[in-house]
Amino acid sequence: MSPATRRAPATGFTTMNFGNYVKTGLLMAAIVALFGAVGAALGGAEGMLLALAFGVATNFAAYWFSDKMVLRMYNARAVDASSAPQFHGMVRDLAAKAGLPMPRVYLIDEAQPNAFATGRNPEHAAVAATTGLLRVLTARELAGVMAHELAHVKHRDILTSTITASVAGAISTLANFGMFFGGRDDENRNPVFALLILIVAPIAAMLIQFAISRSREFEADRGGAEISGDPKALADALAKIDRHARGLPLEAAEAHPATAQMMIVNPLSGGGVRGMFSTHPATEERIRRLLGMA
Repeated sequence: MSPATRRAPATGFTTMNFGNYVKTGLLMAAIVALFGAVGAALGGAEGMLLALAFGVATNFAAYWFSDKMVLRMYNARAVDASSAPQFHGMVRDLAAKAGLPMPRVYLIDEAQPNAFATGRNPEHAAVAATTGLLRVLTARELAGVMAHELAHVKHRDILTSTITASVAGAISTLANFGMFFGGRDDENRNPVFALLILIVAPIAAMLIQFAISRSREFEADRGGAEISGDPKALADALAKIDRHARGLPLEAAEAHPATAQMMIVNPLSGGGVRGMFSTHPATEERIRRLLGMA
């Protein structure tokens, strides 16, 4: 009997899981409120009601389909034991160690080494890595990275990050639509306030990323090190990924910056943006903590 068969999935309720459920609920409420504010700026009371309805529908779609949306943004292709036997087998073995159901496995044809996990729960999870990651890292380092992503799955914070990535762009689109086409006149609407909302909303959509605490990366590093049993391998992998990510653009992330917080290392190339709006803690600090575990 294989380890995957012997080990029951460890997907039960924990205090951390409850905290992530609360965080997800607050995030979705904030998204609906932001939609309502933009709608009010565009079309007064009627615009607010329409935008609120759109916000609720967007949250519903994000809950059920956001993982597919994000994977499509990155042109990720599913692989299995036949098409990528070593990589798929590594994920299978790590999932068994973590006591998790086997996730779907994807590859992204990009030179920048990076990886992320997505899905609404461990039973509907997926992990994705770039082909650059497989080229740059050793087998030990790659195992450390995929263990980190499985730790995100085990901690059940993948839903929050995936919803954030999929709806932030919708808010920006709604606000940009208003900038170009405006809204109907409403005697109760303050035009200065409307203009302010239309300017601020795209920025607010980007800052929604910060609903995801940077501490979740530290937790996933710790959990990944425990799953793989090799903290130093993950530390070495983070150093390599960070170094390469600074010089190799990841076009899908540049086009959809709200998805950057899903990656194991910030994939955005811009110096100022990389520092100011990164949802990731400093790589040096992550490495220091991992080496402390080792």
